[in-house]
Amino acid sequence: MSSKHRLWFRPLLIVSAIAVAGCSSTAPVKYAGISSSERMSPNSAEDSDHIPYRYSAPVDWSKYRNITIEPVAIYSGSDGQFNGLTQDDRRQLADYMGKKFDEALAEKFVTHASATNGPTLRLKLTLTGADTTPQVIGTFTKFDLAGGPYNIVQSVRGGRGLMSGYVNYVVELEDAATHQLLLAYVAEQYPNAMNVGATFGSLSAAETGIDKGAEQLVKTLR
Repeated sequence: MSSKHRLWFRPLLIVSAIAVAGCSSTAPVKYAGISSSERMSPNSAEDSDHIPYRYSAPVDWSKYRNITIEPVAIYSGSDGQFNGLTQDDRRQLADYMGKKFDEALAEKFVTHASATNGPTLRLKLTLTGADTTPQVIGTFTKFDLAGGPYNIVQSVRGGRGLMSGYVNYVVELEDAATHQLLLAYVAEQYPNAMNVGATFGSLSAAETGIDKGAEQLVKTLR
Protein backbone atom coordinates (compact mmCIF):
# COMPACT_ATOMS: atom_id res chain seq x y z
CA MET A 1 0.00 0.00 0.00
CA SER A 2 1.42 3.38 -1.00
CA SER A 3 1.97 6.13 1.58
CA LYS A 4 -0.77 8.16 -0.13
CA HIS A 5 -3.27 5.34 0.26
CA ARG A 6 -2.23 4.80 3.88
CA LEU A 7 -3.06 8.43 4.63
CA TRP A 8 -6.62 7.81 3.43
CA PHE A 9 -6.94 4.30 4.82
CA ARG A 10 -6.25 5.14 8.47
CA PRO A 11 -9.01 7.76 8.85
CA LEU A 12 -11.42 5.44 7.04
CA LEU A 13 -10.75 2.78 9.66
CA ILE A 14 -11.54 5.25 12.42
CA VAL A 15 -14.69 6.47 10.65
CA SER A 16 -15.81 2.84 10.35
CA ALA A 17 -15.17 2.36 14.07
CA ILE A 18 -17.26 5.45 14.84
CA ALA A 19 -20.10 4.08 12.74
CA VAL A 20 -19.96 0.76 14.57
CA ALA A 21 -19.83 2.54 17.93
CA GLY A 22 -22.86 4.60 17.00
CA CYS A 23 -24.84 1.52 16.04
CA SER A 24 -23.98 -0.51 19.13
CA SER A 25 -25.29 0.10 22.60
CA THR A 26 -23.81 -0.71 25.98
CA ALA A 27 -26.72 0.86 27.84
CA PRO A 28 -27.48 -1.24 30.92
CA VAL A 29 -30.85 -2.89 31.30
CA LYS A 30 -33.18 -3.84 34.16
CA TYR A 31 -31.31 -7.08 34.77
CA ALA A 32 -33.70 -9.97 35.22
CA GLY A 33 -31.54 -11.63 37.87
CA ILE A 34 -31.50 -8.60 40.20
CA SER A 35 -34.33 -8.81 42.74
CA SER A 36 -34.77 -5.03 43.07
CA SER A 37 -35.10 -4.49 39.30
CA GLU A 38 -38.88 -4.86 39.41
CA ARG A 39 -39.05 -1.89 41.77
CA MET A 40 -36.93 0.38 39.58
CA SER A 41 -38.39 2.92 37.16
CA PRO A 42 -36.81 4.86 34.29
CA ASN A 43 -34.80 7.74 35.71
CA SER A 44 -35.89 11.16 34.43
CA ALA A 45 -33.27 13.16 36.34
CA GLU A 46 -30.21 14.83 34.80
CA ASP A 47 -28.01 11.83 35.58
CA SER A 48 -30.15 9.44 33.52
CA ASP A 49 -27.31 8.87 31.03
CA HIS A 50 -25.38 7.14 33.80
CA ILE A 51 -28.31 5.88 35.92
CA PRO A 52 -31.12 4.82 33.56
CA TYR A 53 -33.15 2.95 36.20
CA ARG A 54 -33.66 3.88 39.84
CA TYR A 55 -35.71 3.25 42.95
CA SER A 56 -35.61 5.35 46.11
CA ALA A 57 -37.62 5.46 49.30
CA PRO A 58 -38.07 8.57 51.44
CA VAL A 59 -35.11 8.47 53.82
CA ASP A 60 -33.06 10.75 56.04
CA TRP A 61 -29.52 9.68 55.22
CA SER A 62 -28.11 11.83 58.02
CA LYS A 63 -29.35 9.39 60.67
CA TYR A 64 -27.00 6.69 59.37
CA ARG A 65 -23.41 6.69 60.60
CA ASN A 66 -22.48 3.09 59.80
CA ILE A 67 -22.42 0.97 56.66
CA THR A 68 -21.72 -2.69 55.96
CA ILE A 69 -20.47 -3.48 52.45
CA GLU A 70 -21.01 -6.97 51.12
CA PRO A 71 -18.43 -8.57 48.81
CA VAL A 72 -19.08 -7.45 45.24
CA ALA A 73 -21.13 -10.00 43.30
CA ILE A 74 -20.44 -10.80 39.64
CA TYR A 75 -23.66 -11.09 37.67
CA SER A 76 -24.15 -14.41 35.88
CA GLY A 77 -27.47 -13.79 34.12
CA SER A 78 -27.82 -14.15 30.35
CA ASP A 79 -28.53 -10.41 30.06
CA GLY A 80 -25.14 -9.47 31.50
CA GLN A 81 -23.01 -7.18 29.33
CA PHE A 82 -19.42 -8.35 29.67
CA ASN A 83 -18.65 -8.56 25.93
CA GLY A 84 -16.31 -11.51 26.27
CA LEU A 85 -14.47 -10.14 29.32
CA THR A 86 -12.55 -13.00 30.92
CA GLN A 87 -13.50 -14.35 34.32
CA ASP A 88 -10.13 -13.18 35.68
CA ASP A 89 -10.81 -9.63 34.45
CA ARG A 90 -14.31 -9.70 35.93
CA ARG A 91 -12.90 -10.76 39.29
CA GLN A 92 -10.21 -8.07 39.10
CA LEU A 93 -12.85 -5.42 38.48
CA ALA A 94 -15.07 -6.75 41.27
CA ASP A 95 -12.16 -6.63 43.71
CA TYR A 96 -11.29 -3.12 42.57
CA MET A 97 -14.93 -2.04 42.96
CA GLY A 98 -15.11 -3.35 46.50
CA LYS A 99 -11.91 -1.55 47.45
CA LYS A 100 -12.83 1.80 45.89
CA PHE A 101 -16.39 1.95 47.20
CA ASP A 102 -15.10 1.04 50.65
CA GLU A 103 -12.51 3.83 50.52
CA ALA A 104 -15.01 6.41 49.29
CA LEU A 105 -17.74 5.53 51.80
CA ALA A 106 -15.24 5.50 54.68
CA GLU A 107 -15.06 9.29 54.30
CA LYS A 108 -18.66 9.52 55.56
CA PHE A 109 -19.44 6.28 57.40
CA VAL A 110 -17.94 3.78 59.77
CA THR A 111 -17.56 0.87 57.35
CA HIS A 112 -18.21 -2.81 58.13
CA ALA A 113 -20.13 -1.84 61.24
CA SER A 114 -22.73 -3.99 62.98
CA ALA A 115 -26.38 -2.98 63.09
CA THR A 116 -26.10 -3.18 66.89
CA ASN A 117 -23.95 -0.04 66.79
CA GLY A 118 -26.87 2.15 65.74
CA PRO A 119 -28.62 2.87 62.42
CA THR A 120 -26.62 0.99 59.78
CA LEU A 121 -26.83 0.72 56.03
CA ARG A 122 -26.09 -2.46 54.09
CA LEU A 123 -24.69 -2.07 50.58
CA LYS A 124 -24.76 -4.72 47.90
CA LEU A 125 -22.89 -4.10 44.65
CA THR A 126 -23.28 -6.31 41.59
CA LEU A 127 -20.94 -6.03 38.60
CA THR A 128 -23.22 -6.59 35.60
CA GLY A 129 -21.09 -5.60 32.60
CA ALA A 130 -17.81 -4.13 31.42
CA ASP A 131 -15.60 -3.81 28.39
CA THR A 132 -11.91 -3.22 27.85
CA THR A 133 -10.20 -0.41 25.96
CA PRO A 134 -8.29 -1.63 22.86
CA GLN A 135 -4.65 -0.82 23.46
CA VAL A 136 -2.89 1.70 21.20
CA ILE A 137 -5.97 2.46 19.08
CA GLY A 138 -7.87 3.60 22.18
CA THR A 139 -5.19 6.26 22.74
CA PHE A 140 -4.77 6.99 19.03
CA THR A 141 -8.44 7.93 18.60
CA LYS A 142 -8.06 10.83 21.04
CA PHE A 143 -5.91 12.67 18.50
CA ASP A 144 -6.72 11.27 15.06
CA LEU A 145 -8.45 13.59 12.58
CA ALA A 146 -11.52 11.36 12.59
CA GLY A 147 -11.62 10.20 16.22
CA GLY A 148 -10.46 13.45 17.83
CA PRO A 149 -13.47 15.62 16.89
CA TYR A 150 -15.87 12.82 17.84
CA ASN A 151 -14.29 12.47 21.28
CA ILE A 152 -14.28 16.24 21.82
CA VAL A 153 -18.02 16.36 21.19
CA GLN A 154 -18.57 13.37 23.47
CA SER A 155 -16.45 15.02 26.15
CA VAL A 156 -18.69 18.09 26.13
CA ARG A 157 -21.84 15.96 26.13
CA GLY A 158 -20.55 13.69 28.88
CA GLY A 159 -20.79 10.74 26.52
CA ARG A 160 -18.53 7.71 26.16
CA GLY A 161 -15.43 8.09 24.02
CA LEU A 162 -14.69 6.12 20.89
CA MET A 163 -13.14 2.70 21.57
CA SER A 164 -13.39 3.32 25.32
CA GLY A 165 -14.14 0.76 27.99
CA TYR A 166 -16.95 1.09 30.52
CA VAL A 167 -18.45 -0.59 33.57
CA ASN A 168 -22.08 -1.45 34.37
CA TYR A 169 -23.26 -2.32 37.87
CA VAL A 170 -26.19 -2.34 40.28
CA VAL A 171 -26.32 -0.62 43.66
CA GLU A 172 -28.76 -1.90 46.33
CA LEU A 173 -28.85 -0.16 49.69
CA GLU A 174 -31.02 -1.27 52.60
CA ASP A 175 -31.47 -0.64 56.30
CA ALA A 176 -29.39 -3.37 57.94
CA ALA A 177 -31.83 -3.87 60.82
CA THR A 178 -35.16 -3.84 58.99
CA HIS A 179 -33.94 -4.97 55.54
CA GLN A 180 -36.05 -2.22 53.98
CA LEU A 181 -34.78 -1.32 50.52
CA LEU A 182 -33.89 2.37 50.56
CA LEU A 183 -32.10 2.90 47.26
CA ALA A 184 -31.43 0.81 44.17
CA TYR A 185 -30.20 1.74 40.73
CA VAL A 186 -28.55 0.45 37.58
CA ALA A 187 -25.51 2.44 36.49
CA GLU A 188 -23.06 2.78 33.63
CA GLN A 189 -19.81 4.69 34.17
CA TYR A 190 -16.84 5.51 31.95
CA PRO A 191 -14.06 8.12 31.74
CA ASN A 192 -14.37 11.51 30.11
CA ALA A 193 -14.01 10.99 26.36
CA MET A 194 -10.75 12.98 26.30
CA ASN A 195 -9.18 11.25 29.30
CA VAL A 196 -5.98 9.93 27.70
CA GLY A 197 -4.73 8.40 30.94
CA ALA A 198 -7.71 6.05 31.04
CA THR A 199 -6.60 4.43 27.77
CA PHE A 200 -3.39 2.96 29.24
CA GLY A 201 -4.26 -0.54 30.41
CA SER A 202 -7.17 -2.54 29.05
CA LEU A 203 -9.20 -2.20 32.27
CA SER A 204 -8.22 1.40 33.07
CA ALA A 205 -11.41 2.92 31.61
CA ALA A 206 -13.63 0.52 33.56
CA GLU A 207 -11.63 1.24 36.73
CA THR A 208 -11.99 4.98 36.16
CA GLY A 209 -15.74 4.41 35.80
CA ILE A 210 -15.73 2.62 39.16
CA ASP A 211 -13.92 5.58 40.74
CA LYS A 212 -16.61 7.93 39.41
CA GLY A 213 -19.40 5.63 40.55
CA ALA A 214 -18.06 5.48 44.11
CA GLU A 215 -17.84 9.28 44.27
CA GLN A 216 -21.36 9.59 42.88
CA LEU A 217 -22.82 7.29 45.58
CA VAL A 218 -21.15 9.24 48.38
CA LYS A 219 -22.66 12.48 47.00
CA THR A 220 -26.10 10.84 46.87
CA LEU A 221 -25.93 9.88 50.55
CA ARG A 222 -25.00 13.35 51.80
